Parts: sequence; structure tokens; C-alpha cells
Amino acid sequence: MTEPGALPTGHGHPSPEDTMTDLVSDGPVVAHGPLARVAYALGALGLLGATLADSIAVAGRHTGLHLLGSIELVQTMVVLLASSAMLIVTIVGGHASVHMVTERLRAPTAARLARIAALLSAFVFLLFAAGSAWISVELWNGHEQTELLRIPLRWLRLLWTLFALLIAARFLRFAMGKPA
Repeated sequence: MTEPGALPTGHGHPSPEDTMTDLVSDGPVVAHGPLARVAYALGALGLLGATLADSIAVAGRHTGLHLLGSIELVQTMVVLLASSAMLIVTIVGGHASVHMVTERLRAPTAARLARIAALLSAFVFLLFAAGSAWISVELWNGHEQTELLRIPLRWLRLLWTLFALLIAARFLRFAMGKPA
């Protein structure tokens, strides 16, 4: 029996309130394995590097010792941080999704639709990887770099391409019904 004014939750699916309670009480979901450890390390390096560069730049503005290129350093670190964050959230199956329709379906149908969504997500990340690889090939000998610090962009683009492929592979794995 539902409370007056409560939304129906479908065939045995938890209500949004139950889901939020489960998320809070169970704590954070942590990815395990060597790939996750590398992603966590690169993400931590990116976060610490961006924080350090920006902190030094802000302190330098107040003391008169400017850190030239701090924005370039932060942008470089964001590539590490964002790439690893997307891979980790894919490993743990934590991408945002809306269940307004699927929560009203039978479990096998909802699972089939989830696999189709994973297949489409894999396709999107394969397109990202293909586009990034194409740009990398076109600009590899162009020695593209940042203006002040001359940070080479080819390696960052290559890293993103690799992470996009890893994310696509994880989505494909889920689409084929294999556990993460």
C-alpha cells in the first residue's frame, strides 16, 4: 500500500527515496582492480596538480610572485582528472540515468533496454576515440603545444583517446551481459 500522494514505483522497483537511502547508508562505491588503481592514481595526480597550480597562482598574485602558465597547468591536469573520473564511473556503473520509463517495465525488459543504452554509449565513446585519434594523426607532426609553457598536446590527446577506448570497452562488456 502506498502513501497518499506517493508516486507508483512499478513492479517491485524501489522508490527514489529508498534508492537515496541505500546510497547514503552503503557509502561510496569503489572500483577495484589494476585498471581502477591506475585511473585513481591519474585522477589523484590531476586533482592534486590542478589544486597545487591554482593555489600557487592565487598566493603568487597576492605576494607579487606570479605563476605564469597556471591556467595551462590546470587544463593539463583536468585532462587526467576528467578522463580517469569517466573511466571509474563507468567501471562502477555510476553514470546518471533516468528511470521514469524503465522502472515501470518488467525486469527483463528494463535489463534489455539497459544493455541497449550501454551499446549506444559504447558507440558514442568509440566515436570520441575515433575523432580524437583522427585529430592526433593529423596534428602529430604539427607539434601542437600550449602558448606559454609549451606543453605538448599530442600526449594529452593520446591519453584521452586511450581512456575513451577503455570506457567504450567497459560499456561493450556491460552490453554483452558480462559483469563489470
